[in-house]
Amino acid sequence: MWRLNKVRHKAGQQGGSLEELRLKRRENEKALRQARRDRQLVSKRLLLNEDEEQPDVSMDTPASLIFPQDVVSLLHKLQHSGTEKEAHLKALSKVLRDPSAQLTFIKHENSMHLLVGLLTGSNAQCRLQAVRCLHELSHSSHTNVAPACLPATPYLLTYLSGPSTKFTELCLYTLGNMCPDSDVVREKLLAQGIIPALASCIENQRHNLAVVEAAAFTLSQLLQARDAPEKIIPIVLKSTLPSHLLSVLTPDPQFGLAPAIECAWCLHYLICSTDDNKELLAQGALSQCSSLLVSLGGAVTEGNKEDGIELLIWPLLRCVGNLLSSCPEEDLNAQLTDAHLPASLCALVQAYLHTLPALARETVWVLNNLTAHSTEFCSALLTLNLVPGLIQLLPFSQGINTMILRILANIAHKKKEFCVQLMQLGLLSALCATLKMADQEMVIQSLDILFMMTVSSPVAEEFVRQGGLSLLEVLQYNGAAEMRQRSTYLLEKHFHVENLLCVSSFQRCPKFSI
Repeated sequence: MWRLNKVRHKAGQQGGSLEELRLKRRENEKALRQARRDRQLVSKRLLLNEDEEQPDVSMDTPASLIFPQDVVSLLHKLQHSGTEKEAHLKALSKVLRDPSAQLTFIKHENSMHLLVGLLTGSNAQCRLQAVRCLHELSHSSHTNVAPACLPATPYLLTYLSGPSTKFTELCLYTLGNMCPDSDVVREKLLAQGIIPALASCIENQRHNLAVVEAAAFTLSQLLQARDAPEKIIPIVLKSTLPSHLLSVLTPDPQFGLAPAIECAWCLHYLICSTDDNKELLAQGALSQCSSLLVSLGGAVTEGNKEDGIELLIWPLLRCVGNLLSSCPEEDLNAQLTDAHLPASLCALVQAYLHTLPALARETVWVLNNLTAHSTEFCSALLTLNLVPGLIQLLPFSQGINTMILRILANIAHKKKEFCVQLMQLGLLSALCATLKMADQEMVIQSLDILFMMTVSSPVAEEFVRQGGLSLLEVLQYNGAAEMRQRSTYLLEKHFHVENLLCVSSFQRCPKFSI
């Protein structure tokens, strides 16, 4: 059973406040992932202390309650205290949740030097609290805070190979939060070897859910940079990261959704920023992503639409759709070996048509790209009796119906036999309905499909019997220029109706691939 696994680092104290903190964190991270569905979004994440029942200072605390002297006082105590350093560091991390305190800290002389010294010291608890302070700073909305933390980044990268899950996770999210703020920060991190460090981290902690998710989050922050296509993505593609990302996309439900979601978004950013995707196709990215989509489609068909599963479907659809558009036609059958993919895509469309129509639209976009260059998958839609379900979707708007018409055009274009089957499945009556629509694109695509069917199969008599002739005549005189040309050509050449309008040529409906 698919589920969004919960990761626990330690038991923590029981109580309403603790549970509220956990719930707030999960809801916040879910909202961030949902925001990525329709656009690339650089975001930051703040890991809360799960063993705190009530944080003394939160990001919502009014700035008036935090004074610059509070930060200075804590720094002074850290310089001179002995056994109480851990407590002072913990207090400092809470104070640093306030934006004004963050600016005070980085402006204070030797403050970062002091923090780095504690980060590299022998006291493990002080190291953990020092990372917590850096993590709070990395979450700052002030763009000059992240560059001030650069003296700590070599040590954060070194600690990624450490044994502590909580410590490694904090280092990763701290690095990830720093990436979006400054070109200088990203360049320093690249020079310090963040790409091989992330690859090694995922490889060595493959079965550690929290660490894999955090590493993929940090990578996604890098991949969304404006200069990523030139400076970052080529390095990533030459590393072992793509194969590690693909290995996380497993149909094993026990592995959890959260790491797979982050890795799928990383792959999406790689795919949409690359022209031909030869490296990713050679590593089996299309096969892996489509296989997982089939698995998710099967789960949804069985009624399993658990909270969070759609957040993995989104990036997988984009990965598969874009890879299909760049995959050479001769390699398509070798890349896609699972014949259940069309059925799974149709199942996802039906499952999310009413609740998440945007997800249904992206699913039919993938189905369009799947059928654009593959006679086998067009045949599969007919053989598995999936076409009637697609025809029933033609009344739906929001871009779904136009994409459905493209899929039907792809099928009609492939073989004469397919056109006969489409006619037998009731496509002509559906076209009579779409020709009456106000949407000009729908009407033009309907005319294109009708042209292909009249060329390939004897449908003229049946179309006339269903009242289609009068529809063409209306379009011939009242439609826009493109509609007039197409309807006139059909009437003259295929329905043998004479008229005065002349058309020089008719453009065949192309193979669509978005």
